[in-house]
Amino acid sequence: MLERRTVQSQEYRDAMAHYAGHVQLVTTEHDGVRRGVTVTAACSVSDEPPTVLVCLNKSNPNNSIFLESGRFAINALAESHQAMAASFAGFDKRDASQRFAMGNWDTISTGCPTLRDAMAVFDCNLIEHKVVATHMILFGKVEGLRVGPMQRPLLFLDRSWRSL
Repeated sequence: MLERRTVQSQEYRDAMAHYAGHVQLVTTEHDGVRRGVTVTAACSVSDEPPTVLVCLNKSNPNNSIFLESGRFAINALAESHQAMAASFAGFDKRDASQRFAMGNWDTISTGCPTLRDAMAVFDCNLIEHKVVATHMILFGKVEGLRVGPMQRPLLFLDRSWRSL
């Protein structure tokens, strides 16, 4: 058992590997450019008004498009989306157009790409963002919603894909 009063980055990451997260694909579009990022750091903030948050690494300059567009969609992934999740996480050499070709996309309210067979989609306008340490936290008011059929959710735990 490891117990620390001071925490190093690697120890923190190792401990977070014990935290199971539902895998989401956060997407946006701005001036014809689409961007998608695989995340587990996304959650509900409030149901009145419907508000969510998502955390993105600020060191990746490509993530600035989320601020520039002022909108994003959170797509809750199922076990069947594992290859897509891995691709959007950058585990392969596909470019954005090849990654988006892996799914069937449409839009709901904001114009963001939304995955038609996602377990759920939260289509949001950005209402606030905050930078904390290595990440930017995007807060979005849910403007559109899609609830798909119940499927086996895709999880990430112990640095591996899992499902329930």
